[in-house]
Amino acid sequence: MTDHHADRPHEVRAFFAQRAADWDTKFPDDGPAYAAGVAELGLQEGDRVLDAGCGTGRALPPLRDAVGARGTVLGADLTPEMLHAAVDAGRDRHAALLLADVTRLPLPGAALDAVFAAGLISHLPDSAGGLTELARVVRPGGRLALFHPIGRAALAARKGRPITPDDLRAEPNLRPLLADCGWELMRYEDKDSRYLALAARRR
Repeated sequence: MTDHHADRPHEVRAFFAQRAADWDTKFPDDGPAYAAGVAELGLQEGDRVLDAGCGTGRALPPLRDAVGARGTVLGADLTPEMLHAAVDAGRDRHAALLLADVTRLPLPGAALDAVFAAGLISHLPDSAGGLTELARVVRPGGRLALFHPIGRAALAARKGRPITPDDLRAEPNLRPLLADCGWELMRYEDKDSRYLALAARRR
């Protein structure tokens, strides 16, 4: 895995804890991209959806809009400071927030219809374990959206790093990883305007 924050959960937590307070200020224009990414899940009124690694909760309002008042929206994150920022932004009105590691979710099997995960895979200490756990909590036929508001090349340029062949987000690496974890990759986009990998839970 190429991301240097992806080795241990406490390092991931420390990395995001330092950045939580001004995270939304740094990326003020991502709202429409998140709403468009959520739309790709094809959620229905009454669905049950998780934002895995929800951060400050930018996806929570469009997720709530998609599932309506009868639906269930959960936001799970490992970093308390990120969840506090979500509350400060009023996004806890749209979802129940869980302080939880997405590799060990406090949810029963097949409890969800879909999972939205923005920027998550780069920060999972155990990518296969995390994707397998997400498969556990999603019903057969349910959807997973791995999302980022900009593509891999644009993100690498922002960080001043090259894209490397072992990047798990690259389609040749991601497709077999998802398959091993109970998912089938249905659609893959990696362009400057967004990254989206849409998968379905195998039946």
